[in-house]
Amino acid sequence: MQAVARLLAPLATTVETAADPAEADALLAARRLALPALERLGRPLIEDIAVPRSRLAEAAREIRAISARHDVPVFTIAHAADGNLHPIIVVDPSLPGLPDAAWEAAGEIFALALRLGGTLTGEHGVGILKRQWVADELGPTAHALQRRLKEAFDPHGILNPGKSL
Repeated sequence: MQAVARLLAPLATTVETAADPAEADALLAARRLALPALERLGRPLIEDIAVPRSRLAEAAREIRAISARHDVPVFTIAHAADGNLHPIIVVDPSLPGLPDAAWEAAGEIFALALRLGGTLTGEHGVGILKRQWVADELGPTAHALQRRLKEAFDPHGILNPGKSL
């Protein structure tokens, strides 16, 4: 915990840790309120990536740079102890879809995770947004195998219809 706090300190406004159970509960409550707070700013596009813990600081720096480069607000919440990051892109809710800049930022964030030796998803899986990047992570052989397994267990395409796998 101390090592992660030390790595994140230069990139964060504050880094707080707790050994006391009551303080830990208060920090968890704040973490749980982060998403509702972001929803007040716009429509959040909730994503997750995971990187090796040794590369967390690099990932956080790069996500900030991606956000600035595309002029897209990205707020990163993390389960730092396991390398799981939630870079949340917030878009104007009045827009009918995701602006191109948000797609480009998301693509760079996913490519960053892979470049740092991580994965496209740490806990939420590959959904509609990430399906165009999953082949980059899996490679052609593993991707084809997953498609064959899906066909074997769902020959009529009734499970999770319209999805990639």
